[in-house]
Amino acid sequence: MVSASMIDYHSGAFRYYAGAAIRAGNQAAGLSPDPRTQTVVSPGYLAFHPDPKKPDITLPDLACDSHCHVFGPGDVFPYVPTSSYIPVDASKETLFQRHEFLGFQRSVIVQASCHGTDNSAMVDALIAGGDAYRGIAIVRPDIDMAELEQLHEAGVRGVRFNFVKRLKAAQPVEVRRAIIDRIARLGWHLVVYFETEDLPGIEDFLKEVPVPVVIDHMGRVPVEGGPESEAFARLARLIEGDDKFWIKVSGSERMSEAGPPYSDVDRIAHALVALKRDRMLWGTDWPHPNIKSHMPDDGQLVDRLRIICPDPADLHRLLVDNPAELYWR
Repeated sequence: MVSASMIDYHSGAFRYYAGAAIRAGNQAAGLSPDPRTQTVVSPGYLAFHPDPKKPDITLPDLACDSHCHVFGPGDVFPYVPTSSYIPVDASKETLFQRHEFLGFQRSVIVQASCHGTDNSAMVDALIAGGDAYRGIAIVRPDIDMAELEQLHEAGVRGVRFNFVKRLKAAQPVEVRRAIIDRIARLGWHLVVYFETEDLPGIEDFLKEVPVPVVIDHMGRVPVEGGPESEAFARLARLIEGDDKFWIKVSGSERMSEAGPPYSDVDRIAHALVALKRDRMLWGTDWPHPNIKSHMPDDGQLVDRLRIICPDPADLHRLLVDNPAELYWR
C-alpha cells in the first residue's frame, strides 16, 4: 500500500511527478492549465446527483466500481483550458462517501480528459484510498519509465486512449504505440473509449495491441439496433474468443434513448455478458461527465446490476473476480 508519507502531492516522488516536468509537457502539448478558466463551469453541465437512493441490493464483499472519476477541485488541481468541457468539482472525499453508501469496497479511478495528462488529482485520490483503489492514467507522449514507475507505485495499472472525435481525441497512432511499448514493461493494460462510428478506423490497431484492452461503455453500440445490428456484430467480431479484450457493461445511462430505468439497453448488456463472462467489468461512471438530459441516480444504477447479471455467479464475476484479476493480481 502506498502511503502519503511515501508519495505526497506536496513532497517526495509525487511532487516530482506533478511538478515542472508534467506542467512543461502539458504546455508543450497545448494542455497547460489556465487559472483564469478554473471557476467557469461549461454552460449546461450537470452536477452529480446530490441524494441518490440507497440500493435495494447488497453488493458482495470486495465489490469494485471499475469506472469512476475525480474532478479537481479546480483551485488545487486545475482543468486544462483545451478540454471540451469544464466540469463541476467532484472531490475524492465525495467519491469515497459515495462508494461507502453504495456498497463498493474497491474502485478504479479513470483519468478524464478535463485534466489532460496531469494525473495529479487522480493520484492524490489513489494515495488517500490506499490499496482499495487503482487508477487509469492519461499520459504524455514523452513520459519516461521513471514517471510510469511512480504512477505504478501509487496504484495506476493502465492508460486510457480516447478515440471520440467530439472530445478532441487526435493523438497519432505512432505515439500511442510508443506509449504501449513502455506500459507493457509494467504489466499494464489499455482502456479505450470510442463510439461505434470510430471502430472501423481503429480495430486493426486494437487487434495488434500486445497488452489487455478494456473497452469502455459497451463500445457505445446504438440501442435502437440491439444485438442484431451491424454495429454490435462488428464489436462482437472484435472481442469474441480473444481473452485480450475486456468490456465494461456499464454506461446504460449514456446509451439509453428511453431514459431511466434504461431498460432499452438491457438486450445489449445481456448479449455482452454472454460473450465475455470472464472479461466483463462494471462501473458507476460517477460523477457522470457530459450527460446533458438528466443526472443519473447512482443507487438506481447499482440496482440495475441484478438486471444485467441476474445469475449471482455472474454478478460475482462482474464485481469481484474479474476486477481482482485485472487490477489486484
